[in-house]
Amino acid sequence: MAEPNFVLLYVDSPPVSAAFYTDLLGRPPVGSSPIFALFILSSGGKLGLWSKHTVEPAATVTGGGGELAFAVADADTVRAMHADWRGRGLTILQAPTDMDFGHTFVAIDPDGHRLRVYAPSAS
Repeated sequence: MAEPNFVLLYVDSPPVSAAFYTDLLGRPPVGSSPIFALFILSSGGKLGLWSKHTVEPAATVTGGGGELAFAVADADTVRAMHADWRGRGLTILQAPTDMDFGHTFVAIDPDGHRLRVYAPSAS
C-alpha cells in the first residue's frame, strides 16, 4: 500500500520560498523553476513549493491550514531553535510552551504556513 511521502505547499513565489527554506533547512532545492521548487529531506520525504497561481486545479486554501512539524530531541533544542528562528526574523505565533504532546513553539513561513518545532513528551 502506498503511503504519503511528499508535502506540497502552495506559495506566492517559489523562488522566494525556496530561498527561505534553503536557509531554514540548510540545503538547496534539488530542482527549481519560477513555478515549482523541490527539496529532498534527510528523512527521504519531499517538500514541494508550488506556485499558488499555477496549481491545477486551483487551490482554495493556502498558508495556515496545516503545519510542517519538526520533531527534535529535547526541550533545550526547542528553545535553541526558537532563538535561532526568531533571530532570523521569522514571525513566531507561539513562544516555547509545554503542551500535552511535549514542549513546542510555532513560527510561520513567508506564505503563512505554520512551522511547529516540538520535543515529544516522555510517555
